[in-house]
Amino acid sequence: MADNVTNANTPLAGLKISTQEAPVAKKAPSKGGFTWGTGRRKTSVARVRIKPGKGELKINNRELEKYFSRPQDISNVVAPLKATRTEKSLDVFVNVMGGGITGQSGAVMLGIARALKNYDPSLLQALRDGGYLTRDGRMVERKKPGQSGARRRFQFSKR
Repeated sequence: MADNVTNANTPLAGLKISTQEAPVAKKAPSKGGFTWGTGRRKTSVARVRIKPGKGELKINNRELEKYFSRPQDISNVVAPLKATRTEKSLDVFVNVMGGGITGQSGAVMLGIARALKNYDPSLLQALRDGGYLTRDGRMVERKKPGQSGARRRFQFSKR
């Protein structure tokens, strides 16, 4: 007796199964026409809003070059936009707080990538290939009792 064979008496006999995926529609923007994304890195949290525009990028109401001064931080922030070729067609507004400069740039990068994914799901593969959707989970190791730090111990004296 074959398991996969359906005869005319089964309720699923006339059903045609489609192997094509359903088209994915763009997610409707929230109030104000913005699409949101949240990024985290170390102790930094970035809330990112994007909408169609002329390529403006503001972080805490300041221009990108005024907020991040190091070139590696600037390139880190704009990397998801360059990978998806949307740096001239989207306005990006970011509120970031906590942590230091490098943690904040990593949080902004993840927030922009997540907002782009929500804005247009067809950009998902380009963002995944670049590794922009992966959350870096490394955090500072906690200090242990009886030690002067996370790994550092007090000086040992035998006598």
